[in-house]
Amino acid sequence: MSHKAHFSRSLRADPERLHFAAHSHHLWPDVTHDAQMACWDDAARLADRKWEHVFGEIVPQTQDLIAKVLGLSNPASLAFAPNTHEFLRRILSCLPAGRPPRILTSDGEFHSFTRQAARLEEEGLIAVQRIPVQPFGDFAARFAAAAAQQTHDLIYVSQVFFNSGFAIADLEGLIAGLPDDGSFVVIDGYHGFLARPTDFSAIEQRGFYLSGGYKYAMAGEGTCFLHAPPGYGPRPRDTGWYAAFGALEAQQPDAVAYAPDARRFLGATFDPVGIYRLLAVLRLLDDLGLDATAIHAHARKLQDLFLDGLERRAPPVLPRESLLLDPRTEACGQFLTFELGVERAAALQAGLLAANVITDHRGSRLRFGFGLYQDEGDVEALLNRLQQLS
Repeated sequence: MSHKAHFSRSLRADPERLHFAAHSHHLWPDVTHDAQMACWDDAARLADRKWEHVFGEIVPQTQDLIAKVLGLSNPASLAFAPNTHEFLRRILSCLPAGRPPRILTSDGEFHSFTRQAARLEEEGLIAVQRIPVQPFGDFAARFAAAAAQQTHDLIYVSQVFFNSGFAIADLEGLIAGLPDDGSFVVIDGYHGFLARPTDFSAIEQRGFYLSGGYKYAMAGEGTCFLHAPPGYGPRPRDTGWYAAFGALEAQQPDAVAYAPDARRFLGATFDPVGIYRLLAVLRLLDDLGLDATAIHAHARKLQDLFLDGLERRAPPVLPRESLLLDPRTEACGQFLTFELGVERAAALQAGLLAANVITDHRGSRLRFGFGLYQDEGDVEALLNRLQQLS
């Protein structure tokens, strides 16, 4: 079934474009245009009182729908920020201050984490242990073994790794196998949310979950969310005045008060338009009965068509054997990664761009993302343009 009708504005903007970067900048559905306008209209209508509407209606409705996607029992465990880096800073600010906190992570995390961690490491402010993601087959076991060898203050790992597409299929098993020692466990779900079925219900009391609107949530930049399990990080040192909302009952003399729920991780004044767009997308998916399982199945069908076409046509610019992970046999996200070498990956991306095909590359790896706004005809057109580049 084609869902293109819901993306008519984005598709009409450049009818000849083949946008296969759904893993990076997902095209926006039409409902986000109306949501953007609604945010402006609410600001004009309500002026200073718009925040009562944002926090009284827009935020709770968005929390409810995210909680439904993730299987969370309490929507109040979700907080919003303009980007994941804000949440990362606040989580880091909860770690022990009297010594360098010990952090366990992988060597495949996204730049928002790796850059910040590397900079703090330069100053000796944190100690980081990085587990290689490859070989993929035993990563979860190697990661769990490293976690058991010593106590860590923060365990940070992706649900789907951005530079390969490799997915941790059993998040529940991974977190359940970690020591119950009070460490913070953060799952970076940006490439997993609405791209892979995710049931966080059994581990919601133990793990943080971090994601946002830019990729498969189809809502654009400026809105990210954090599921914060109760009891972890009650008073982040990096804090904004919004974190005081709902904290009056917790006010103590000579102490900065915090909200008892996920609002403790809030920052300060932000542009709420991204939350309007995210709410509109989540409502659309809910109305259409499209959950993460259905979305992932649609993407997998297109991936299989693409791989079948590569085998059938064998374009020399993109040999089938350069595929890093086969989604037919491995747990993967909604993009395919091809290991081509730095020069070939950059050259092929540039050639595709000249042919009005949007992809991207990370170093030596070229990535093709699949989403709801594509259909079988787009895959066939992509194969044709690859053939013309050969």
